[in-house]
Amino acid sequence: MTSPRATLIQVARRAGVSLASTSRALHGTGASPAMVERVRAAAEELGYRPHETGRSLRMKRTFQVAFAVADIGNPVYIEMLTAIHAVLAPHGYRVVVMSTGGTVASTVDLVHSLDGGFVDGMIISPLRVDDAFVTAVEEATVPVVVIGRSLADHGIDSVSTDSTGGIVQAVDHLVAVGRRRIGFLNGPLDTTPGEARQRGFDAATRTAAFTAANGGTEVAEDFTVTAGLAAAHRLLDRADDAGTPLDAVVAANDLLAIGAIRAAGERGLTVPGDLAVTGMDDTDIGRVFQPSLTSVSLGSGRRGHLAAELVLGLVDDGEERGRYVTVGPELIVRESSVSAPTPSPSPRKEDA
Repeated sequence: MTSPRATLIQVARRAGVSLASTSRALHGTGASPAMVERVRAAAEELGYRPHETGRSLRMKRTFQVAFAVADIGNPVYIEMLTAIHAVLAPHGYRVVVMSTGGTVASTVDLVHSLDGGFVDGMIISPLRVDDAFVTAVEEATVPVVVIGRSLADHGIDSVSTDSTGGIVQAVDHLVAVGRRRIGFLNGPLDTTPGEARQRGFDAATRTAAFTAANGGTEVAEDFTVTAGLAAAHRLLDRADDAGTPLDAVVAANDLLAIGAIRAAGERGLTVPGDLAVTGMDDTDIGRVFQPSLTSVSLGSGRRGHLAAELVLGLVDDGEERGRYVTVGPELIVRESSVSAPTPSPSPRKEDA
């Protein structure tokens, strides 16, 4: 049989203080450190838990922040979520994760549905941004922070990164290690990351020094391993048919890069011996994959942390909207683009 839930009155009696003092101590307002310690010890002894509905009604808050993403299974968003939770939890906020499916219409619908007292704020990482999305966020009555394209000109707080420059770093690295025919494996071009990363590859291969390295672009249906596997085969087939086989592939994210490595294996190619591969996002899965994946870090955790700080400032402190912060890219070189050094042979017994 379940024990009755402890009440605030019982905590006050156990601590030997008034009901009002107990409430202040538990909420950290107007109580001495000694009283806070005394009341919280009594609450812990009784197993008391504040009634969140009553707390929300009193303060006209839900103490919930929505985190909306296209695909909750993408490791990038998991790293963001971990960072967001770490910032918001100590302030008493829960993070509610929502999936948008990646379309503008579904993202706009989500903004409208949440903008009715269900959450105190939103953090959204949209794949696609258009006028309808911007208008929905501008008209939202609760604070919204966007991770992705800068929307500061519209008075919308946003956290961005330079994925265009990150792709340039990856191409420069491959050329520096001797690769001469580099193909690009991208996601849908009508997405914010797809468009920005295509610009990076085009810029990197436009100069005279890199013209010969341009092995063309293949666009995957989405940013997943399965889509990357199919698109990588198309990219490699096209290069082989033209008589100019690729010796490197730059992928627009780590999941596409893993798809490319699998495609190479299915064709009997070694990575990085026959084909060097780089990814983007520097996710956990890329770090532990074999071979470990060279990837451009876009600071997923850092972007989540900054977004959480922005939304907290809007919700708790009423800070002015329209702030913009950015996180720079960093190339992390691993096994998929450079061959590991050959270990020295063990000395023969007679040489020892």
